[in-house]
Amino acid sequence: MTDARSVEAGSLLSVRGLTKYFGSFAACNGIDLSIAPGEIHALLGENGAGKSTLVKMLFGVLQPNAGDIVWGGSSVSIGSPGEARALGIGMVFQHFSLFEALTVAENIALSLDPRIPLAKIAEEAASLSKAYGLPLDPNSHVADLSVGERQRIEIVRALLQNPKLIILDEPTSVLTPQEADRLFETLFKLKAEGRSVLYISHRLEEVQRICDRATVLRHGKVTGACDPKQETPASLARMMVGADVAAVHREEAPQLGDVLIEAKGLSVAARTPFAVALKNVSLTVRSGEVLAIAGVAGNGQGELFDALSGEYPVADDASVSIRGQAVGRTGINGRRLLGAGFVPEERHGHAAVSDMSLSDNLLLSRSRSDRKSFLSGGLLSVIRHDAIRETARRICGEMDVRKSGDDPNAASLSGGNLQKFIIGRELDRKPSVLIVNQPTWGVDAGAASRIRQALIDLARAGSAVIVISQDLDEIFEVATNIAVISEGKLSPSYPAGELSLERIGLLMGGIHDSTRHDQSAQAEAALAH
Repeated sequence: MTDARSVEAGSLLSVRGLTKYFGSFAACNGIDLSIAPGEIHALLGENGAGKSTLVKMLFGVLQPNAGDIVWGGSSVSIGSPGEARALGIGMVFQHFSLFEALTVAENIALSLDPRIPLAKIAEEAASLSKAYGLPLDPNSHVADLSVGERQRIEIVRALLQNPKLIILDEPTSVLTPQEADRLFETLFKLKAEGRSVLYISHRLEEVQRICDRATVLRHGKVTGACDPKQETPASLARMMVGADVAAVHREEAPQLGDVLIEAKGLSVAARTPFAVALKNVSLTVRSGEVLAIAGVAGNGQGELFDALSGEYPVADDASVSIRGQAVGRTGINGRRLLGAGFVPEERHGHAAVSDMSLSDNLLLSRSRSDRKSFLSGGLLSVIRHDAIRETARRICGEMDVRKSGDDPNAASLSGGNLQKFIIGRELDRKPSVLIVNQPTWGVDAGAASRIRQALIDLARAGSAVIVISQDLDEIFEVATNIAVISEGKLSPSYPAGELSLERIGLLMGGIHDSTRHDQSAQAEAALAH
């Protein structure tokens, strides 16, 4: 154990030689790190670099095999999240730790003193969420909330614990720029109060903007440290991956072909009191086109994905068509048989079964016709597991999926690596239509570049691609055309080159008709002069 006196003077938290093995694999190997009071410290690294393993040890979820954690000058052993919270460490995980059957207030109460009345927790959560621009209804059930709203619960829950150190793992991945700005204001307030933040993000512009220092991990080891304000996003990305990150390239004037997916007057009633109804949604996507759909979390993105994918078929068969065939009442498998592919926003439990292997997850996602290459024999077909595993290995190679074994369970992969596998699994089918919800949520710069280029290349090969995303940088990077969803209504689509961030903001506010759009454009022009 390291003598606390040797730890960097004045640190709130220091770790020395922190190591964690999973079998023979060293997820963290001799990590040294210190965080000062009142410091916003970035923890950077590509997917699988060891960031999540490190912070789980700091929060008591995992126990280190070697090394020392020093808190306030004293060596400590953090045996559980409860012990971490008692010390003054709060944590917001990238993957949510929420019970869907409980309300917002009930979920928050689970991490607080059980003697505090639920009504008081609900009142404080509502007040805090309003003050920080993260609106929540404490009485809503988590099952009825969007991913963005669930992220707000995690942030508010951590802040209610009044921590000395708050660990944020990809906190803005599902927030709008405006929501992120409010979060940053909160972080600066915490910093001014002498509290510290350990900030994990793949959005390097954010790191430059708000962080005082950065520590970089690669393959489980510290490979460097820097003042991010003295770096560029490109230089930070180079430190993370050890090489330059490939730029995304798309054609400015792609060749568009036939309409491959279309929605006409698609209206869907809200399935729960907290869901969003779709109101007369229409869209057309042609071969060679990437239609990107922007919007604030909780404005109907999930409902639109469900209706287009067939997860929840709709009453009007003609309201959705794929390759000219009406499919409104057709389920997911029927739409897959027409050549469509789908990637939902939630990786664990929706896009993949966490406790199943990658090869088994691959087989589950294949339609009847797709599975033929995995079967042998006649009437009594036998599954060729070797063929499935070989396909899974090939997908992992093509998408640079980092994994600890030949065919591990989905749960063992980092979030970004699992996302690469899920995207690659759908691309491997060469779908004529692909609908992706939040394609690069929580993935590093290199992985995001790879995924975005793959979507562009699929469209270039003749497919129609719909990307639902809250990342405006991503939208402008991949889109041929852009539409905005607000309160269940979808704007007309506009060529990507005709829209500015300001105009997209107006559309997010619900300005969908052409007259008001023209007026807003004139107002922007007047302001510019």
